[in-house]
Amino acid sequence: MSTQAEVVQEATGREAEAGTSRQWTKYDTGWTLSLFGTAIGAGILFLPINAGAGGLWPLLIVTALIGPMTYLSHRGLSRLVCASPRTDGDSDITAVVRDYFGEGAGKLITLLYFLAIYPIVLIYGVGITNTVDSLMVNQLGMPSAPRWLLSGVLVALMMGVMIAGQRIMLLVTEWLVYPLLAILLGVTLYLIPSWQVGSLLSAPVPSAGDLAMSVWLIIPVLIFAFNFSPAISQFSVAMRGRYGTDAPAKASHVLRRTTLLLVIFAMGFVWSCVLALGPDGLAAAREANLPVLSYLANVHGSPFIGYLGPAVAIVAIMSSFFGHYLGAAEGAAGIVRGVADSRGGRLDEGMLRKAIAAFIFLTTWAAAIANPSILGLIETLAGPVIASVLYLMPMIAIRRVPALAPYRGRLSNVFVTVAGTVAVAGILLSIVR
Repeated sequence: MSTQAEVVQEATGREAEAGTSRQWTKYDTGWTLSLFGTAIGAGILFLPINAGAGGLWPLLIVTALIGPMTYLSHRGLSRLVCASPRTDGDSDITAVVRDYFGEGAGKLITLLYFLAIYPIVLIYGVGITNTVDSLMVNQLGMPSAPRWLLSGVLVALMMGVMIAGQRIMLLVTEWLVYPLLAILLGVTLYLIPSWQVGSLLSAPVPSAGDLAMSVWLIIPVLIFAFNFSPAISQFSVAMRGRYGTDAPAKASHVLRRTTLLLVIFAMGFVWSCVLALGPDGLAAAREANLPVLSYLANVHGSPFIGYLGPAVAIVAIMSSFFGHYLGAAEGAAGIVRGVADSRGGRLDEGMLRKAIAAFIFLTTWAAAIANPSILGLIETLAGPVIASVLYLMPMIAIRRVPALAPYRGRLSNVFVTVAGTVAVAGILLSIVR
Protein backbone atom coordinates (compact mmCIF):
# COMPACT_ATOMS: atom_id res chain seq x y z
CA MET A 1 0.00 0.00 0.00
CA SER A 2 2.89 2.37 0.68
CA THR A 3 4.07 1.93 -2.93
CA GLN A 4 0.65 2.75 -4.31
CA ALA A 5 0.32 5.72 -1.97
CA GLU A 6 3.63 7.17 -3.13
CA VAL A 7 2.65 6.88 -6.78
CA VAL A 8 -0.72 8.50 -6.14
CA GLN A 9 0.96 11.25 -4.14
CA GLU A 10 3.23 12.11 -7.04
CA ALA A 11 0.42 11.79 -9.57
CA THR A 12 -1.66 14.34 -7.69
CA GLY A 13 1.23 16.73 -7.74
CA ARG A 14 2.18 17.24 -4.10
CA GLU A 15 5.49 18.77 -5.07
CA ALA A 16 7.35 21.85 -3.92
CA GLU A 17 6.28 24.22 -6.67
CA ALA A 18 7.16 27.88 -6.96
CA GLY A 19 4.50 30.36 -5.92
CA THR A 20 4.16 32.02 -9.31
CA SER A 21 3.38 28.70 -10.98
CA ARG A 22 0.33 28.34 -8.73
CA GLN A 23 -1.38 31.34 -10.30
CA TRP A 24 -3.65 29.95 -12.98
CA THR A 25 -4.08 32.08 -16.11
CA LYS A 26 -6.11 32.05 -19.30
CA TYR A 27 -2.89 31.09 -21.10
CA ASP A 28 -2.70 27.93 -19.00
CA THR A 29 -6.35 27.16 -19.74
CA GLY A 30 -5.66 27.48 -23.46
CA TRP A 31 -2.83 24.95 -23.26
CA THR A 32 -4.90 22.59 -21.10
CA LEU A 33 -7.64 22.54 -23.73
CA SER A 34 -5.12 22.23 -26.57
CA LEU A 35 -3.49 19.19 -24.96
CA PHE A 36 -6.91 17.68 -24.27
CA GLY A 37 -7.90 18.23 -27.90
CA THR A 38 -4.69 16.59 -29.10
CA ALA A 39 -5.51 13.47 -27.09
CA ILE A 40 -9.18 13.20 -28.08
CA GLY A 41 -8.91 12.26 -31.74
CA ALA A 42 -11.12 10.19 -33.98
CA GLY A 43 -10.08 7.11 -32.01
CA ILE A 44 -12.49 8.12 -29.24
CA LEU A 45 -15.28 6.72 -31.43
CA PHE A 46 -13.78 3.21 -31.28
CA LEU A 47 -12.34 3.43 -27.76
CA PRO A 48 -15.41 2.04 -25.87
CA ILE A 49 -15.50 -1.03 -28.12
CA ASN A 50 -11.82 -1.79 -27.54
CA ALA A 51 -11.68 -0.86 -23.86
CA GLY A 52 -14.87 -2.72 -22.96
CA ALA A 53 -14.02 -5.92 -24.81
CA GLY A 54 -12.52 -7.59 -21.73
CA GLY A 55 -15.53 -7.02 -19.51
CA LEU A 56 -16.02 -5.27 -16.18
CA TRP A 57 -12.92 -6.18 -14.16
CA PRO A 58 -10.23 -5.27 -16.72
CA LEU A 59 -12.05 -1.99 -17.38
CA LEU A 60 -12.09 -1.18 -13.66
CA ILE A 61 -8.34 -1.83 -13.39
CA VAL A 62 -7.33 0.25 -16.40
CA THR A 63 -9.63 3.08 -15.30
CA ALA A 64 -7.66 3.24 -12.04
CA LEU A 65 -4.29 3.06 -13.84
CA ILE A 66 -4.71 5.35 -16.84
CA GLY A 67 -4.75 8.63 -14.88
CA PRO A 68 -1.36 8.16 -13.16
CA MET A 69 0.08 6.61 -16.32
CA THR A 70 -0.98 9.55 -18.48
CA TYR A 71 0.11 12.26 -16.08
CA LEU A 72 3.46 10.78 -15.03
CA SER A 73 4.56 9.81 -18.57
CA HIS A 74 3.73 13.19 -20.11
CA ARG A 75 5.30 14.95 -17.13
CA GLY A 76 8.51 13.02 -17.74
CA LEU A 77 8.60 14.04 -21.39
CA SER A 78 7.89 17.66 -20.48
CA ARG A 79 10.65 17.68 -17.87
CA LEU A 80 13.10 16.39 -20.47
CA VAL A 81 12.46 19.52 -22.58
CA CYS A 82 12.16 21.97 -19.65
CA ALA A 83 15.52 20.86 -18.22
CA SER A 84 17.43 21.79 -21.36
CA PRO A 85 20.16 24.41 -20.74
CA ARG A 86 19.49 25.96 -24.15
CA THR A 87 18.33 29.56 -24.04
CA ASP A 88 17.68 30.09 -27.75
CA GLY A 89 14.52 29.36 -29.67
CA ASP A 90 15.96 26.04 -30.91
CA SER A 91 15.16 24.19 -27.69
CA ASP A 92 12.44 21.74 -28.76
CA ILE A 93 12.68 18.00 -28.28
CA THR A 94 14.60 17.38 -31.52
CA ALA A 95 17.44 19.66 -30.37
CA VAL A 96 17.28 18.53 -26.76
CA VAL A 97 17.66 14.81 -27.52
CA ARG A 98 20.78 15.53 -29.58
CA ASP A 99 22.25 17.34 -26.58
CA TYR A 100 21.31 14.54 -24.19
CA PHE A 101 22.09 11.44 -26.27
CA GLY A 102 24.65 12.65 -28.81
CA GLU A 103 24.32 13.47 -32.51
CA GLY A 104 23.87 9.91 -33.80
CA ALA A 105 21.30 8.72 -31.27
CA GLY A 106 19.63 12.13 -31.31
CA LYS A 107 19.10 11.99 -35.07
CA LEU A 108 17.66 8.46 -34.81
CA ILE A 109 15.24 9.50 -32.04
CA THR A 110 14.19 12.55 -34.08
CA LEU A 111 13.51 10.34 -37.10
CA LEU A 112 11.45 7.90 -35.02
CA TYR A 113 9.58 10.80 -33.44
CA PHE A 114 8.64 12.09 -36.90
CA LEU A 115 7.66 8.65 -38.22
CA ALA A 116 5.42 8.04 -35.20
CA ILE A 117 3.42 11.25 -35.69
CA TYR A 118 3.47 12.21 -39.38
CA PRO A 119 1.40 9.23 -40.66
CA ILE A 120 -1.37 10.13 -38.18
CA VAL A 121 -1.50 13.64 -39.70
CA LEU A 122 -2.10 12.02 -43.10
CA ILE A 123 -4.85 9.84 -41.69
CA TYR A 124 -6.59 12.86 -40.20
CA GLY A 125 -6.70 14.36 -43.68
CA VAL A 126 -8.44 11.21 -44.88
CA GLY A 127 -10.71 11.11 -41.83
CA ILE A 128 -11.96 14.71 -42.03
CA THR A 129 -12.72 14.32 -45.75
CA ASN A 130 -14.68 11.08 -45.30
CA THR A 131 -16.60 12.38 -42.29
CA VAL A 132 -17.67 15.66 -43.91
CA ASP A 133 -18.57 13.91 -47.16
CA SER A 134 -20.72 11.39 -45.24
CA LEU A 135 -22.41 14.19 -43.30
CA MET A 136 -23.22 16.07 -46.49
CA VAL A 137 -24.69 13.02 -48.23
CA ASN A 138 -26.40 11.10 -45.42
CA GLN A 139 -27.52 13.74 -42.94
CA LEU A 140 -27.84 16.91 -45.01
CA GLY A 141 -29.08 15.30 -48.24
CA MET A 142 -26.50 17.12 -50.38
CA PRO A 143 -24.66 15.66 -53.38
CA SER A 144 -21.13 14.42 -52.80
CA ALA A 145 -18.54 17.09 -53.62
CA PRO A 146 -15.52 16.30 -55.83
CA ARG A 147 -13.08 14.63 -53.48
CA TRP A 148 -10.04 16.58 -54.65
CA LEU A 149 -11.85 19.88 -53.99
CA LEU A 150 -13.45 18.93 -50.67
CA SER A 151 -10.22 17.48 -49.26
CA GLY A 152 -8.17 20.46 -50.44
CA VAL A 153 -10.50 22.95 -48.75
CA LEU A 154 -10.67 21.01 -45.48
CA VAL A 155 -6.92 20.39 -45.22
CA ALA A 156 -6.22 24.02 -46.15
CA LEU A 157 -8.57 25.22 -43.40
CA MET A 158 -6.82 23.12 -40.75
CA MET A 159 -3.38 24.12 -42.05
CA GLY A 160 -4.40 27.77 -42.09
CA VAL A 161 -5.01 27.72 -38.36
CA MET A 162 -1.51 26.33 -37.73
CA ILE A 163 0.20 28.80 -40.07
CA ALA A 164 -1.62 31.70 -38.38
CA GLY A 165 0.41 31.07 -35.25
CA GLN A 166 0.33 29.56 -31.78
CA ARG A 167 -2.07 32.16 -30.34
CA ILE A 168 -4.66 31.53 -33.07
CA MET A 169 -4.21 27.77 -32.72
CA LEU A 170 -4.86 27.92 -28.98
CA LEU A 171 -7.91 30.13 -29.53
CA VAL A 172 -9.43 27.87 -32.21
CA THR A 173 -8.69 24.78 -30.14
CA GLU A 174 -10.51 26.34 -27.21
CA TRP A 175 -13.53 26.97 -29.44
CA LEU A 176 -13.45 23.37 -30.62
CA VAL A 177 -12.81 21.65 -27.31
CA TYR A 178 -15.67 23.25 -25.40
CA PRO A 179 -18.30 21.76 -27.75
CA LEU A 180 -16.36 18.48 -27.74
CA LEU A 181 -16.58 18.37 -23.94
CA ALA A 182 -20.28 19.21 -24.12
CA ILE A 183 -20.96 16.50 -26.71
CA LEU A 184 -19.07 13.82 -24.78
CA LEU A 185 -20.93 14.75 -21.60
CA GLY A 186 -24.24 14.89 -23.48
CA VAL A 187 -23.82 11.38 -24.91
CA THR A 188 -22.66 10.05 -21.53
CA LEU A 189 -25.80 11.35 -19.81
CA TYR A 190 -28.13 10.50 -22.71
CA LEU A 191 -27.22 6.82 -22.54
CA ILE A 192 -27.85 6.43 -18.80
CA PRO A 193 -31.42 5.12 -19.24
CA SER A 194 -30.04 2.39 -21.55
CA TRP A 195 -27.41 1.10 -19.13
CA GLN A 196 -27.35 -2.68 -18.72
CA VAL A 197 -25.55 -2.84 -15.40
CA GLY A 198 -26.81 -6.34 -14.62
CA SER A 199 -25.27 -7.88 -17.73
CA LEU A 200 -21.79 -6.71 -16.75
CA LEU A 201 -22.15 -7.58 -13.07
CA SER A 202 -23.41 -11.06 -13.90
CA ALA A 203 -20.35 -11.86 -16.01
CA PRO A 204 -18.06 -14.38 -14.30
CA VAL A 205 -14.88 -13.12 -12.69
CA PRO A 206 -12.00 -14.10 -15.01
CA SER A 207 -9.04 -16.10 -13.85
CA ALA A 208 -5.89 -14.23 -12.85
CA GLY A 209 -4.22 -15.13 -16.13
CA ASP A 210 -7.17 -14.07 -18.29
CA LEU A 211 -7.55 -10.86 -16.30
CA ALA A 212 -3.88 -9.97 -16.71
CA MET A 213 -4.03 -10.71 -20.45
CA SER A 214 -7.14 -8.54 -20.90
CA VAL A 215 -5.57 -5.63 -19.04
CA TRP A 216 -2.36 -6.06 -21.02
CA LEU A 217 -4.22 -5.75 -24.32
CA ILE A 218 -6.39 -2.81 -23.22
CA ILE A 219 -3.54 -0.63 -21.90
CA PRO A 220 -2.04 0.15 -25.36
CA VAL A 221 -5.48 1.19 -26.64
CA LEU A 222 -5.94 3.60 -23.74
CA ILE A 223 -2.40 4.96 -24.13
CA PHE A 224 -3.24 5.93 -27.71
CA ALA A 225 -6.54 7.49 -26.66
CA PHE A 226 -4.87 9.47 -23.85
CA ASN A 227 -1.73 10.40 -25.79
CA PHE A 228 -1.00 14.09 -26.34
CA SER A 229 2.79 13.71 -26.60
CA PRO A 230 3.00 15.33 -30.09
CA ALA A 231 2.18 18.69 -28.49
CA ILE A 232 4.30 18.26 -25.34
CA SER A 233 7.53 19.61 -26.82
CA GLN A 234 6.06 22.91 -28.02
CA PHE A 235 4.01 23.13 -24.84
CA SER A 236 7.17 22.77 -22.72
CA VAL A 237 9.06 25.32 -24.82
CA ALA A 238 6.13 27.72 -24.34
CA MET A 239 6.20 27.10 -20.58
CA ARG A 240 9.94 27.83 -20.47
CA GLY A 241 9.48 31.03 -22.43
CA ARG A 242 6.70 32.27 -20.17
CA TYR A 243 7.65 30.98 -16.72
CA GLY A 244 11.42 30.48 -16.84
CA THR A 245 12.68 28.40 -13.91
CA ASP A 246 9.09 27.81 -12.77
CA ALA A 247 8.31 26.02 -16.07
CA PRO A 248 8.53 22.42 -14.75
CA ALA A 249 6.17 23.19 -11.87
CA LYS A 250 3.70 25.07 -14.07
CA ALA A 251 3.84 22.37 -16.73
CA SER A 252 3.03 19.76 -14.09
CA HIS A 253 0.05 21.84 -12.98
CA VAL A 254 -1.30 22.07 -16.55
CA LEU A 255 -0.70 18.36 -17.15
CA ARG A 256 -2.61 17.40 -14.01
CA ARG A 257 -5.66 19.34 -15.17
CA THR A 258 -5.43 17.92 -18.67
CA THR A 259 -5.26 14.39 -17.30
CA LEU A 260 -8.21 15.03 -14.98
CA LEU A 261 -10.31 16.25 -17.91
CA LEU A 262 -9.38 13.17 -19.93
CA VAL A 263 -10.22 10.74 -17.15
CA ILE A 264 -13.57 12.39 -16.38
CA PHE A 265 -14.85 12.99 -19.90
CA ALA A 266 -13.18 10.23 -21.96
CA MET A 267 -13.55 7.44 -19.42
CA GLY A 268 -17.05 8.65 -18.52
CA PHE A 269 -17.94 8.34 -22.22
CA VAL A 270 -16.35 4.88 -22.38
CA TRP A 271 -18.19 3.59 -19.31
CA SER A 272 -21.54 4.95 -20.45
CA CYS A 273 -21.19 3.37 -23.90
CA VAL A 274 -20.02 0.04 -22.46
CA LEU A 275 -22.91 -0.07 -19.99
CA ALA A 276 -25.43 0.89 -22.68
CA LEU A 277 -24.26 -1.71 -25.20
CA GLY A 278 -23.50 -4.61 -22.87
CA PRO A 279 -21.24 -7.52 -23.87
CA ASP A 280 -23.44 -8.57 -26.81
CA GLY A 281 -23.67 -5.04 -28.20
CA LEU A 282 -19.91 -4.51 -27.92
CA ALA A 283 -19.29 -7.76 -29.78
CA ALA A 284 -21.78 -6.80 -32.49
CA ALA A 285 -20.23 -3.33 -32.89
CA ARG A 286 -16.79 -4.88 -33.21
CA GLU A 287 -18.07 -7.37 -35.78
CA ALA A 288 -19.70 -4.57 -37.79
CA ASN A 289 -16.47 -2.51 -37.61
CA LEU A 290 -18.51 0.60 -36.84
CA PRO A 291 -17.71 3.57 -34.58
CA VAL A 292 -19.61 3.25 -31.32
CA LEU A 293 -21.90 6.22 -32.02
CA SER A 294 -22.77 4.88 -35.48
CA TYR A 295 -23.68 1.52 -33.98
CA LEU A 296 -25.70 3.18 -31.23
CA ALA A 297 -27.54 5.26 -33.83
CA ASN A 298 -28.49 2.06 -35.68
CA VAL A 299 -29.63 0.34 -32.50
CA HIS A 300 -31.47 3.28 -30.94
CA GLY A 301 -32.76 4.75 -34.21
CA SER A 302 -32.07 8.16 -32.65
CA PRO A 303 -31.43 11.21 -34.88
CA PHE A 304 -29.75 12.78 -31.83
CA ILE A 305 -27.04 10.11 -31.83
CA GLY A 306 -26.97 10.02 -35.63
CA TYR A 307 -25.98 13.68 -35.83
CA LEU A 308 -23.66 13.55 -32.83
CA GLY A 309 -21.47 10.89 -34.46
CA PRO A 310 -20.24 13.14 -37.30
CA ALA A 311 -20.09 16.13 -34.93
CA VAL A 312 -17.79 14.32 -32.50
CA ALA A 313 -15.63 13.00 -35.36
CA ILE A 314 -15.21 16.40 -37.05
CA VAL A 315 -14.42 18.31 -33.87
CA ALA A 316 -12.14 15.55 -32.54
CA ILE A 317 -10.20 15.23 -35.80
CA MET A 318 -9.64 18.97 -36.11
CA SER A 319 -8.55 19.48 -32.51
CA SER A 320 -6.25 16.46 -32.63
CA PHE A 321 -4.82 17.49 -36.00
CA PHE A 322 -3.38 20.68 -34.51
CA GLY A 323 -1.34 18.89 -31.86
CA HIS A 324 -0.11 16.22 -34.24
CA TYR A 325 0.86 18.85 -36.81
CA LEU A 326 3.06 20.52 -34.17
CA GLY A 327 4.87 17.25 -33.56
CA ALA A 328 5.21 16.32 -37.23
CA ALA A 329 6.51 19.76 -38.22
CA GLU A 330 8.93 19.74 -35.30
CA GLY A 331 10.24 16.29 -36.25
CA ALA A 332 10.64 17.26 -39.91
CA ALA A 333 12.53 20.43 -38.95
CA GLY A 334 14.79 18.42 -36.65
CA ILE A 335 15.65 15.98 -39.44
CA VAL A 336 16.48 18.79 -41.88
CA ARG A 337 18.54 20.67 -39.28
CA GLY A 338 20.47 17.50 -38.48
CA VAL A 339 21.35 16.99 -42.14
CA ALA A 340 22.31 20.65 -42.56
CA ASP A 341 24.49 20.65 -39.42
CA SER A 342 26.36 17.55 -40.57
CA ARG A 343 27.18 19.33 -43.83
CA GLY A 344 28.10 22.60 -42.18
CA GLY A 345 25.25 24.51 -43.80
CA ARG A 346 23.03 27.26 -42.41
CA LEU A 347 19.26 27.30 -42.66
CA ASP A 348 16.78 30.10 -43.05
CA GLU A 349 14.27 29.17 -40.33
CA GLY A 350 11.46 31.10 -42.00
CA MET A 351 11.93 29.29 -45.29
CA LEU A 352 12.25 25.96 -43.45
CA ARG A 353 8.89 26.44 -41.73
CA LYS A 354 7.22 27.37 -45.02
CA ALA A 355 8.75 24.39 -46.84
CA ILE A 356 7.61 21.97 -44.12
CA ALA A 357 4.11 23.46 -44.12
CA ALA A 358 3.93 23.05 -47.90
CA PHE A 359 5.19 19.45 -47.65
CA ILE A 360 2.65 18.50 -44.99
CA PHE A 361 -0.20 20.20 -46.85
CA LEU A 362 0.55 18.56 -50.20
CA THR A 363 1.11 15.07 -48.78
CA THR A 364 -1.95 15.26 -46.51
CA TRP A 365 -4.07 16.47 -49.43
CA ALA A 366 -2.73 13.63 -51.62
CA ALA A 367 -3.50 11.07 -48.92
CA ALA A 368 -7.04 12.48 -48.53
CA ILE A 369 -7.62 12.15 -52.28
CA ALA A 370 -6.19 8.61 -52.38
CA ASN A 371 -8.39 7.60 -49.39
CA PRO A 372 -6.28 4.67 -48.15
CA SER A 373 -7.71 2.28 -45.56
CA ILE A 374 -4.60 2.07 -43.40
CA LEU A 375 -5.65 3.57 -40.04
CA GLY A 376 -5.21 0.35 -38.10
CA LEU A 377 -1.89 -0.40 -39.81
CA ILE A 378 -0.53 3.08 -39.12
CA GLU A 379 -1.56 3.00 -35.46
CA THR A 380 -0.04 -0.46 -35.04
CA LEU A 381 3.28 0.51 -36.58
CA ALA A 382 3.48 3.90 -34.86
CA GLY A 383 2.37 2.52 -31.51
CA PRO A 384 5.62 0.99 -30.22
CA VAL A 385 7.52 4.14 -31.17
CA ILE A 386 5.02 6.46 -29.44
CA ALA A 387 5.06 4.35 -26.26
CA SER A 388 8.86 4.18 -26.30
CA VAL A 389 9.30 7.94 -26.80
CA LEU A 390 6.62 8.86 -24.26
CA TYR A 391 7.35 6.34 -21.48
CA LEU A 392 10.85 4.92 -21.84
CA MET A 393 13.04 7.65 -23.35
CA PRO A 394 12.44 10.21 -20.54
CA MET A 395 13.22 7.56 -17.92
CA ILE A 396 16.48 6.69 -19.66
CA ALA A 397 17.33 10.39 -19.81
CA ILE A 398 16.65 10.83 -16.09
CA ARG A 399 19.22 8.12 -15.33
CA ARG A 400 21.84 9.42 -17.74
CA VAL A 401 21.51 13.21 -18.04
CA PRO A 402 22.98 15.40 -15.25
CA ALA A 403 20.37 18.13 -15.80
CA LEU A 404 17.66 15.62 -14.88
CA ALA A 405 19.47 14.28 -11.80
CA PRO A 406 17.02 15.97 -9.35
CA TYR A 407 14.29 13.63 -10.63
CA ARG A 408 16.18 10.40 -9.92
CA GLY A 409 15.32 7.88 -7.24
CA ARG A 410 11.55 8.37 -7.39
CA LEU A 411 9.04 5.57 -7.33
CA SER A 412 7.10 7.21 -10.14
CA ASN A 413 10.06 6.52 -12.46
CA VAL A 414 9.73 2.79 -11.77
CA PHE A 415 5.99 3.00 -12.34
CA VAL A 416 6.39 4.75 -15.72
CA THR A 417 9.15 2.37 -16.83
CA VAL A 418 7.07 -0.70 -16.00
CA ALA A 419 3.98 0.80 -17.65
CA GLY A 420 5.94 1.66 -20.79
CA THR A 421 7.47 -1.80 -21.01
CA VAL A 422 4.03 -3.39 -20.59
CA ALA A 423 2.57 -1.07 -23.25
CA VAL A 424 5.28 -1.75 -25.84
CA ALA A 425 5.06 -5.50 -25.19
CA GLY A 426 1.26 -5.36 -25.44
CA ILE A 427 1.43 -3.56 -28.78
CA LEU A 428 3.92 -6.08 -30.14
CA LEU A 429 1.68 -8.88 -28.88
CA SER A 430 -1.31 -7.40 -30.68
CA ILE A 431 0.71 -7.27 -33.90
CA VAL A 432 1.66 -10.93 -33.54
CA ARG A 433 -1.94 -11.90 -32.77
